[in-house]
Amino acid sequence: MRKKGESVTHGSGSLASPTEALRIMQTVQCLDLDRYLGSWYEIGRYPHGFEKNLVEVKADYSMRKDGRIRVVNSGLKKSLDGKLTVVKAVAWRPDEAKPGRLKVKFFSLFTSDYLVIGLDEEHYQWAVVGNDDRQSLWFLCRTPSVDAAVLDRMKAIALERGYNLSPLIKVPQKER
Repeated sequence: MRKKGESVTHGSGSLASPTEALRIMQTVQCLDLDRYLGSWYEIGRYPHGFEKNLVEVKADYSMRKDGRIRVVNSGLKKSLDGKLTVVKAVAWRPDEAKPGRLKVKFFSLFTSDYLVIGLDEEHYQWAVVGNDDRQSLWFLCRTPSVDAAVLDRMKAIALERGYNLSPLIKVPQKER
């Protein structure tokens, strides 16, 4: 048993206090941005003001000429027949040594962490995205629905990273 304040080793192999170890989010060790590009459907998320009442939420990622990533988030207001809402942003990897840690800038106003904390590393068909303070969580899939085994795996990853799943909401998507 550790004494109060004793250091612990976390995913990166460095030493941190128990509080710091909980704060620093473990991300995936390998993220091939070319494979990550494309369309992702939001299957589940924590509620956020900027996504309030949005359904059929989708993120499209494409490479810009400057090497940064173009982000186009879209969703429908209140129902699958609702008004389309689109938000554009730019993302980048600030440190190549930390491939799962990206930054996203919206409206040229604010920057947010985009941490890939779980990923189908073989096929890039699903991802779990969060941040260090555990106030944001997204479950993303290449298709508008996900089978129960994959959803269970995504939930397990979130729990392993210190997330509480009770705020998680299912995002309605049209079947295709």
